[in-house]
Amino acid sequence: MKIRVLGAYGGHGAEGPGQRPAAFLVDDRILVDAGSVTSALGHSEQLPIEHALLSHAHLDHVVGLAFLAESLSFETRLRPVTVASVEPVVSAVRTGIFNNVIWPDFAQIPAESPVLDYRNLVEDTEQQVGHLSVTPVAVTHSVPAVGFVAHDGNTGFVYSGDTGPTTALWQAMRRFNGIRAVILECAFPNRLGHIAKLSCHMTPALIERELEKMPPDIPVWIFHVKPSFYEETAAELARIPGGRVSVIEQDKTYSL
Repeated sequence: MKIRVLGAYGGHGAEGPGQRPAAFLVDDRILVDAGSVTSALGHSEQLPIEHALLSHAHLDHVVGLAFLAESLSFETRLRPVTVASVEPVVSAVRTGIFNNVIWPDFAQIPAESPVLDYRNLVEDTEQQVGHLSVTPVAVTHSVPAVGFVAHDGNTGFVYSGDTGPTTALWQAMRRFNGIRAVILECAFPNRLGHIAKLSCHMTPALIERELEKMPPDIPVWIFHVKPSFYEETAAELARIPGGRVSVIEQDKTYSL
């Protein structure tokens, strides 16, 4: 399994030079969040995308889907890109963005072969999304949000977009063999822990506590660090004992 990091940053400033919002591409076909797509991929690399798994509907996790839909609307495709998540997330994207006000409804465009389709996933249930088995699990955030346990039959990973301290996702990952990585957000340095608590985000200190809930020895790859706090947050993450935690590199492809 290959995971390509299209965007690794979060929140305000994430669209600065070389700092793209959160998005990952699994085996060239499945997006996990879509904060940046067309800004990271050439047009030919966009064509194989078949699914977009969305953790929640905040703009820095979905806005790239709008531009991807427009880009693909000029192509003849055998299948649409399926936007998949739990119902509140799918509904927010469908009615809040692709509503013919903010952006065209690409589930209707072009009429003969629409670019987008929508699929509601069932929480806490393993379902097939493309070549991956995916289990959405609710996490703690200011809007409805899920993490995913994703597996291709041999190896897998756990992903959480925006979240504060959580438990159910780490419990769910224990049901699966072959999990090789946890991809987890960290938005704020420790000194802004009060803001992290209010907005339901992570700090390095909170992540250190989350490690105690996870199975041991699985690497934890951090993304969604806000650019204005990057150096401070990265330094605090580097001081977490055990060597499991590292900041993910944008534009790098990881193999599981």
